Amino acid sequence: MDFFSWCLILAGSAFLLIGALGVIRLPDFYTRLHAAGLTDSLGASFFLAGLLLQAGFGMTGMKLVLILLFIILTSPVATHALINAAFTAKLDMPGTQDRTAEENGGEPS
Repeated sequence: MDFFSWCLILAGSAFLLIGALGVIRLPDFYTRLHAAGLTDSLGASFFLAGLLLQAGFGMTGMKLVLILLFIILTSPVATHALINAAFTAKLDMPGTQDRTAEENGGEPS
């Protein structure tokens, strides 16, 4: 049980580290938020699951389960809200072009 919990903790730490590197290295807002949102949910879930196995199923374990549920429910919603706000504010997406402007005689649809 101890070995399995440490494997989960190390896997969660690796996902969080990879997500942090993705936020630093990726070129634009959307890809950075994609990296942060995915690795945040998965890394924190693995990490907290490993801590849950270490703590046992007492009061501390129940608190860890509540934290895990909170992260699983709120992290994807927060990521979606940030991306939706950026899209609504028409934040530029590099590498995309409006092909409808060419079809409509230069006027975007």
